[in-house]
Amino acid sequence: MTPLAGVGLSAGVAAVVGVVGALGVLALGRRRTSLAAVLAPLVVVASVAAGVYASARAMFLSYEVSTTVLWLLLATVPVALVIGLALAQRTHRLAADRAAAVAARDRDREVEEGRRELVAWVSHDLRTPLAAVRALAEALEDGVAPQGRAAAGILAENRRMSEMVDDLLALSRLQSASFEPAREPTDVGDLASDALAALGPVAEAAGVRLTGGVDGAVVASADAREVSRALGNLLSNAVRHTPAGGTVHVEVGRGPGDPGGTGPDRRGAGPAVVHVTDACGGIPAADLPRVFDAGWRGTAARTPGSGGAGIGLSIVESVATAHGGRVEVRNVDLPDGGRGCRFTLTLPASR
Repeated sequence: MTPLAGVGLSAGVAAVVGVVGALGVLALGRRRTSLAAVLAPLVVVASVAAGVYASARAMFLSYEVSTTVLWLLLATVPVALVIGLALAQRTHRLAADRAAAVAARDRDREVEEGRRELVAWVSHDLRTPLAAVRALAEALEDGVAPQGRAAAGILAENRRMSEMVDDLLALSRLQSASFEPAREPTDVGDLASDALAALGPVAEAAGVRLTGGVDGAVVASADAREVSRALGNLLSNAVRHTPAGGTVHVEVGRGPGDPGGTGPDRRGAGPAVVHVTDACGGIPAADLPRVFDAGWRGTAARTPGSGGAGIGLSIVESVATAHGGRVEVRNVDLPDGGRGCRFTLTLPASR
């Protein structure tokens, strides 16, 4: 065989082996990219070795010489393997970086959409008290409204706007990356009792009965001020959505203990758990995941008629998250045969 024919044979065999190997690597790459990156350099070595060995045998070189040439070529396998491992590591890092970038982009888009929705809701809610203040001021200016009544109305609307602004500032602070609650042993039962006392006049005016109970001393490692805000928001939300004649019930107790904990009893004191049950009639199952979204309204039955910017429950969730706890909601059947919602706030036990 002429040298030119030998080169052609070598190239043909190398091409066939290379194409088959490349197809295998491509098929494997759809499932396991890193393994495909490791095998790619080995396919190159295998195709070259096959081409050279076929050419050597075709040119009637001795078996010993052909085998020696083949082993010399196969000696490059460790180098190819090292290169493949480096490629696999790089491929894995690039894939991880891409996944993280996509997740961050999606997260930023969700945050931006939530921010826009919140701004839209707050802008809508602020228009109502602003319009009321303007109408009362014009009526006062025209002399068609008693001064005392107009002044009282303006003060009430001003209070309403102040509450909205306070909620927005609280939510912004709680969701800040630098926020850290001032943790100290806090009796959650006392905070719940204070919240019940504070909401008593509001519930009485709405015809709603408030009941509650505390199962022993329930101490949590928490920021008393923020937890009080969360409990107040939960109760206010429950009273607002419970019709006259209904009941809002509060229970404070312990959740299951942590066997690996370091609580006072050395068995791991369970977390502090607060249940707030209202008689709102229930929330559609499709709406439950959005209950804690800032500015979300849902059904007309859950839309606050007065006061608030629709972020009270978002503040509750932010307080729970900042403490390493959680807040959940589910529909429940009430003893009187009606339907309601039970909000459950869980806070870490005091260490």
